[in-house]
Parts: sequence; structure tokens; C-alpha cells
Amino acid sequence: MSSLNDNFSEALRAIEARGQHRSLRSTEMKPQGRLQLEGRNCLDFSSNDYLNLSQHPLLIERASEWSKKLGAGAGASRLVTGTREAHLALEARIAAFKGTEAALLFATGWQANAAVVPALLAAAPGAAVFTDRLIHASLHHGCAAAGAKQHRFRHNDLDHLEELLANKGADSPARIIITESVFSMDGDMADLARLVDIAQRLDAFLYLDEAHATGVVGPGGAGLSAGFPGSVDLVMGTFSKALGCFGAYVAGSRLLCDYLVNTCSSFIFSTAPPPAVLGAIDAAFELVPLMDRKRAHLGELGDTLRRGLSTLGVDSLNSTTHIVPAIVGDAGEAVRLSEALADRNIVASAIRPPTVPPGTSRLRLALRATHSHDDIDMLVAAIRASR
Repeated sequence: MSSLNDNFSEALRAIEARGQHRSLRSTEMKPQGRLQLEGRNCLDFSSNDYLNLSQHPLLIERASEWSKKLGAGAGASRLVTGTREAHLALEARIAAFKGTEAALLFATGWQANAAVVPALLAAAPGAAVFTDRLIHASLHHGCAAAGAKQHRFRHNDLDHLEELLANKGADSPARIIITESVFSMDGDMADLARLVDIAQRLDAFLYLDEAHATGVVGPGGAGLSAGFPGSVDLVMGTFSKALGCFGAYVAGSRLLCDYLVNTCSSFIFSTAPPPAVLGAIDAAFELVPLMDRKRAHLGELGDTLRRGLSTLGVDSLNSTTHIVPAIVGDAGEAVRLSEALADRNIVASAIRPPTVPPGTSRLRLALRATHSHDDIDMLVAAIRASR
């Protein structure tokens, strides 16, 4: 056996000592905001299936239909023989949805962010990069892969961003602002109107991650960027959350997308998304614009949950969306509370460092449009009884 095994064991012991050990559990998605966990039917407050589209008959039917018609796999990367007419048609549909000139499909949001950022920076070596401190790990990874120093502004503090822009990178070949529209752990939103203004005034490229916004916020569920057509230089989003299936996209100008086709490693060297995935995405785009009532219901559930947590003295930070953090603080206590809720058949995952900053371990409560207000009351009562 490799001597590395001793290193693995030592590293795992250190992870356990920090209260950060993780393990896999078998689950199965169910209707009405439920999840089967190890044989038990539980209320699910951890999945990102915000509109419950993963269970929608139209997505399932079209995934099967396109697979039967086009096969199980794409057969190659996009630049070899993997581009079907279905890929091009779907990219045109995404661009129309986002109000951009063009779009590209990617395998996952992580893959897109981690590879697109280095591709952008390769076009302008030495560009100054300004990032919200709480952007997703994939974006931090992309900056690290490019060897870029990040000028990090305090979370959603655009005064701090302007201060940094005034003092950093004036002589660089370009300045790039990277942030999210809906933040995946805090459930708050960026002030996109002001971000757009800052980027335009100071000639900065604006990169917006809309993974947790796509399908849920903005006109027709098209994300915050859809309210500012042509004003965000690059939008990344996913199909694996509110759209209920799998994959990711980048949307922007035709010039940007042509550049990425020729330079972005994950696009160039990855096998194209398979027909079943394309069919499910296509079906989701039929449904999402028609789901305003479900989006409104999600908003009401979020307000109800935040009020309930407030009565318990539990901080939900500045959440205003379908993602509501219940701050616990200590990592071990967050795990204990999550396990206590699981004993009551409620799934509410504990989120700990390094995913969130030290001292802010939490239950990340993700709402689904199929939850009811009674479900929220049951959750709040269970948290009260388990603390």
C-alpha cells in the first residue's frame, strides 16, 4: 500500500477534529418538497430543485424522447464531431432567454467558472481582478488557476469596490469585476443596477454568476441580468438548480462566445452534453417563463421562514430570497442541530468552513415551490425543539 495512506488518515483525523468531516448518504427526490433519505420520507430543505422541475413529467418525457432520437451520448467534444443542431438551437434559445447575442453550453457551473476565468485573463495578461469575498469556490479556483491576484471587496459592499477600483489596477490592461446575483450560502442579492453603473463608468468587464438566480428571479425567471439587457458582459448560469436538470451556460456577446470557443479549455476538451440533457433543458425553458406564481410563492415562503427564525433569535443574515441561512456559529453545533432535525425527518444540511467563513456555520435552508406554509411552520417548530 502507498505511504500516502498514512497522510490520508492524518488529514481525515484533522478534518474530524475541526468538525468538518463529510460523508455520502443515499437519497431520492420526491414530489411536494420531500426527499427519501435512507428509507425515510423527509421534508427537504437542502436541495436546489427550487421549482421542483427535476420531477416534472415534461422534462422526463423530453429527455427520453431526445435520447431515443439522437442517442445516449454526443460522441465527441464540440469542436470535433460533438456539435449537433440541437446544441446550436438550444444555445440560441438561451441567448434569447438572457437577452444576449450568443450563449455556450458547458458541462457544469464549476467547470464553466473554473475555466472561463483563466480564458478571460489570458486575453489581457496582468488584468486587475475585483471579486466579492463570498463568490463561489469555482470562481476563486479560476482566479488561482490563472495566477491572478484578487482585490477582494467586502461582501456586497459596493462602496468598498469603488474604493478599490479607484486605487488598484488603473494601469492594468483591463479590470474585471466578478460577483454573483444571488449568493448561494447567504441568500442575498447583489445591487446589479449599481454594479452595472460602476462597471460602465470605470470601463470594467462585469462577470455575473447567476447559478442560483436562473429560473427564480428576474423577468420570467431569466435572472437579474435580464433586467439590464446588454449591460452585463458575461453571465454564467446553471440548469442543475431551479431548472431541474444538468449543465451550465455562459451568455454574452457573439465576440465573447467566439473567443471562448477557441480558448476555454473546458469547452474545447470536454465531450459535448448528451441529448437527454439537452431535451430536459429544452423542456425547462418552455416551463420557466410561465411559473410566476410559483416564484411568488417561493418569495412568500422565504419571508415566512425569516420571520419564524427571528422569533427564535436565529440570524438569517441579509437573506431576501429562497435561500435562508440559519446561523449557528460553531461547526459542531451546526452538525448536531442538522442531525437532530434529521431525527425528526427534516433534511437541513449543516454548512461549515471552508464553504462559509469561520464562526458562521449554519443550516442552509433551501426552499422549493412545492413547500407549503405548514411545512415552514413545522421546520421552525423543529428547530425550536432541537436547540
